[in-house]
Amino acid sequence: MPGYMPNILKSLAALSFIPMLLAPIAVQAQDTAPTDQSQIEADRAAARAAREAEKEAAKVRKQQQEEAEKAEKQAQKEEDKKAKAAEKAAREAAEAEEEASEAKNKEARKAARNAEKDALEQRDSNAADASVMAAPLVPTPDKADPDNILYLDLSTGGRVTIQLYPEIAPNHVERIKTLTRQGFYDGIIFHRVIEGFMAQTGDPTGTGTGGSDLPDVAAEFNKFPHLRGSVSMARAQDPNSANSQFFIVFYPRFSLDNSYTNFGRVISGMQYVDAVPRGEPPSSPARILQASLKSQNKPEPNYAAQAQPAERAITVDDLNAPISN
Repeated sequence: MPGYMPNILKSLAALSFIPMLLAPIAVQAQDTAPTDQSQIEADRAAARAAREAEKEAAKVRKQQQEEAEKAEKQAQKEEDKKAKAAEKAAREAAEAEEEASEAKNKEARKAARNAEKDALEQRDSNAADASVMAAPLVPTPDKADPDNILYLDLSTGGRVTIQLYPEIAPNHVERIKTLTRQGFYDGIIFHRVIEGFMAQTGDPTGTGTGGSDLPDVAAEFNKFPHLRGSVSMARAQDPNSANSQFFIVFYPRFSLDNSYTNFGRVISGMQYVDAVPRGEPPSSPARILQASLKSQNKPEPNYAAQAQPAERAITVDDLNAPISN
C-alpha cells in the first residue's frame, strides 16, 4: 500500500489540472452558443419565408389557373357564339336562297303565262288584222254596206264619203251611226284643224271639251294604220274617254296607231276636207252641214254656190309614207 501512494498522489496531482484544461473549452462553448442560436433563428426565418413564398406562389398559381379556366370558358363561349352565328347565317342564307329560287320560279311561271297570253293575243290580233286587210283597203261605195257608209256634207262645198269599219271598232262605229241618226253632227264646226296633221270635229260646244249625253266608249285600239283620210276617234288622256269627237287625218300619222281608235276612212271627197280652214279654232271654221248614212237616202244640201275645191289626186306616197316634220 505505501508503495502505491506516490502513484496515487501523482495521479491526483495530474487530475488537478483537468479543470484548468476544461476552462477554455467552456469559455469557447459559451462564446459559440449565441452564434448557433442566431443561425437557428435565421433558419427558422428562412423556413418561414420559404413557406410564405410557397404559399404566395400557390396562391398565384391558383389565381393563374382560375384566370386560365375563366379565359378558356370565355373563349369557348365566344366559339359557341360564333358557331351559333355561323349556323344562323347559314340557315338565313339557305332560306334566302330558297326564297330567291321560289321567286325566280314564280317569275318564270308568270313570264310563261304572260308569254302564252301574248301569243294568244297576237294570234287573235293577227287573225283580226288578216280579216281586215283581206278586204280592199278602200272599197267602193257600190260594194259597201249602205249602213256603214257615212256622208259628211261640208260647208267647204261638197260631200265627203267615209267607209266605216265595224270589223275593227264595232262600238265606235255604232256610236257614230247612233249620233248621225239623231242629227247630232248637223251644224257642228271643225274646231281644231292642224296643217299637215288632221281636222277635228264632233264637239257641239266648239271648244274641244264637249260631247254627247251618251256614256263614253271604251278604247278599241287596232293595228289599222292612220293613213291619209283615216277617220279616228278623239279622246282625253283616258283611253276610254271617247264620246262624239273624231278627226280626219291629212297625211299618214303612224304614231297614232294603237293609241287612238281608227274606225273608218274617206273614200271620196277628201278635197273638201283639205279645204277646211286651219286653226285652233279657225277664225272662220268650216261646218258639217249635214251628216247621214247612205241607208238614210238623204239628199245633199245646197252648198250656197260656193266655189268647189279641186279634187286632189291621192298618190301612193300620200297613202303610205310617213310625215317629215
